[in-house]
Amino acid sequence: MRILLTGAAGFIGSHVADLLVDEGHEVVALDALLPQAHGGAAPDWSRRHDLILGDVRDGDLLDRLLPGVDAVCHQAAMVGHGLDPSDAPSYAGHNDYGTAVLLAAMHRAGVTRLVLASSMVVYGEGRYTCAEHGVVRPVPRRPDDLAAGRYDPRCPTCDIPLGWARVPEDAPLQPRSTYAASKLAQEHLAAAWTRQTDGGGWALRYHNVYGPRMPRNTPYAGVASLFRSALAEGRPPVVLEDGRQQRDFVHVTDVARANLRALLAERPTGLVPVNICSGEPHTVGELAQTLATAMGGPAPVIAGGARGPDVRHVVADPGRAARLLGFTARVGFAEGVAAFATDPLREPAALPLPA
Repeated sequence: MRILLTGAAGFIGSHVADLLVDEGHEVVALDALLPQAHGGAAPDWSRRHDLILGDVRDGDLLDRLLPGVDAVCHQAAMVGHGLDPSDAPSYAGHNDYGTAVLLAAMHRAGVTRLVLASSMVVYGEGRYTCAEHGVVRPVPRRPDDLAAGRYDPRCPTCDIPLGWARVPEDAPLQPRSTYAASKLAQEHLAAAWTRQTDGGGWALRYHNVYGPRMPRNTPYAGVASLFRSALAEGRPPVVLEDGRQQRDFVHVTDVARANLRALLAERPTGLVPVNICSGEPHTVGELAQTLATAMGGPAPVIAGGARGPDVRHVVADPGRAARLLGFTARVGFAEGVAAFATDPLREPAALPLPA
């Protein structure tokens, strides 16, 4: 199979590229080397793929690359919480306009198979249950609760704290950040493309991905990278709230396998969202402590507080990925985090982490 892979030099994209080539596929590797993630040059691990330096917003370039392509694996995106709302034009430009240009070029070239990198952030808060009212959508967390260290969301009917449950793909979508809104817009654009053409695809909703080649020393990095950067400098990782936020941490090699499975699966009708996760929930505090132990560093500091875009619990239901793609994660939490303590990371990005 000949595959156009966008974001091929990125954290996840580079692992997808390696796996595809190892499995005998031909990769057309495209990356813009955005300064938010890269140190200015392509990393060494991307050199085997004859990387094409270019932007998915360049329709003329795509028109030259897409003929003869069997599928597109769209990993290119500006990621992370970002700095503040001033990032919004960049998120919309790279993620949404870029996806629109790519889909239009796919239509011109007659390419009908898409695998889209989406994200758990499209859900906003995860799924919650009330002992009396069942599955409910929580009310926004109140400032007085957060100030008092009461972090769990409350039932909209009886006001008691809620328990978390696994979030399925048909859960309500309520993005809480600019990045999250841009990822949901990508899904909407891709879904519209499938309805207007004979195309079909998978929206892989990645949960908390970690592993080798993560970017470091950038405000756009994931929490695992931020914790490791602190520990490498002899500082304790700082955990917000009480550290009991539940997440699903999935290893990047498993995410790459999920992309391979989606590319090889029968093309679906429409755009089908799928959680890509480990199926093994852990708290953010556990991540910080496990990494600190592996690196022989200071214990985490529980700082309290909560940021506006933050959500309390997002724990994935892995069932659809297993049923439709035959995908289940292989790398366990303890094994993966211990390895992450010494995994190679991407060189510092051109935009350094603020002091």
